Amino acid sequence: MSNILDLIKHIESDIITIRRTLHQNPELSNEEYETSRLVQETLTRYGIEFQSGFAETGVLGIIKGDKPGKTVALRADMDALPIQEANQHDHTSKTPGKMHACGHDAHTAMLLGTGYALQQLKDQIQGTVLLVFQPAEENAPHGGSQKMMDDGVFAKYQPDVIYGQHVWPYLPVGQIGIRDKEMMGASDRFSVTIRGRGGHASMPQDGNDAIIIANQVISSLQTIVSRNVNPLDSAVLTVGRIEGGYRYNVIPDKVYFEGTVRTYKPEVKDKVKKRFHQIIKQTVEAFDAEVEIEYLDGYPATINTPKWAQQARATAQHMLGDEATPSLDPVLAGEDFSRFLNQYPGAFIWLGTKIEDAENQKPLHDPAFKLNEKALPQGSMYMARLALETLENLQEKE
Repeated sequence: MSNILDLIKHIESDIITIRRTLHQNPELSNEEYETSRLVQETLTRYGIEFQSGFAETGVLGIIKGDKPGKTVALRADMDALPIQEANQHDHTSKTPGKMHACGHDAHTAMLLGTGYALQQLKDQIQGTVLLVFQPAEENAPHGGSQKMMDDGVFAKYQPDVIYGQHVWPYLPVGQIGIRDKEMMGASDRFSVTIRGRGGHASMPQDGNDAIIIANQVISSLQTIVSRNVNPLDSAVLTVGRIEGGYRYNVIPDKVYFEGTVRTYKPEVKDKVKKRFHQIIKQTVEAFDAEVEIEYLDGYPATINTPKWAQQARATAQHMLGDEATPSLDPVLAGEDFSRFLNQYPGAFIWLGTKIEDAENQKPLHDPAFKLNEKALPQGSMYMARLALETLENLQEKE
């Protein structure tokens, strides 16, 4: 494995440069044309075979080892977020209102670095490694993973195991987060429009106040988690946006609100969804009003395959020591990688990227989010080692 370390050291400046180039030129979901072009040009420069056009901008790198064996896929997402960057450094976003605030620029750069190292080690590879560059991860609830699979990204090479890696600002550099099962939650979205009757504020008897109705609905929705979900299970229902009213002396005829539901277990998700519709419809009916509900089933929960999560943990410990894989709780943020895991065994992994000025570390999706670039060559090396060790593991099971 010392060969991997040497190869990544050789390519380290390239990984950083690619990441900074992508950070300066962020592209939103389904708009990753220049990002895809950079990926393809870099794969060509590294001598890596590839196919393109999956979910329009997705790319599949293909590294065939000189020895027969199984297939391991490694995934990186490519899209940015509609956020105005608040950082002040020499590679801030050049595009107003767009920012890589979730580290997808780093994911893409690290996977290219991994690909370079593995391409140089083809004579040692027992099987095939696939490099999956995915668009539209942030485009919940649709995403890009299912579209890539629908477009045949794995039509010729079916992965026996698939891994995804995500920068994680809550862990220091040198630590890697892995859980045997639940990593991240199912993420549904909803929007609700309540229609009452408008009128003058001084004559409420002539109207049907949509704000009062919405207030009752939103308060009642909070009882779903507290009174319908087993306290030992996990669920979150958040209303994140509300709009209604015209001015101080007008009873509004309409209120709009939207939010999200997060769960782990499918049966909990189904219960919350059912009660959500019941409470809204019955409450609005009691106020003699009307309602329109849009509920979008989003990404399923990200659930690791225990065997391959344990392999990912073992590889991290081989590389960084036993203390490198602390015990962690799952989170209810959503992740499109879940749809790959619904089809293929594998694991999702968090790479520690906390900045050295830890007190000023901002979370993912924050306009001032930063990551510690010292973690990037480490992430490339880790994924290369994980691919090789997984292929060896698969070979031993033959």
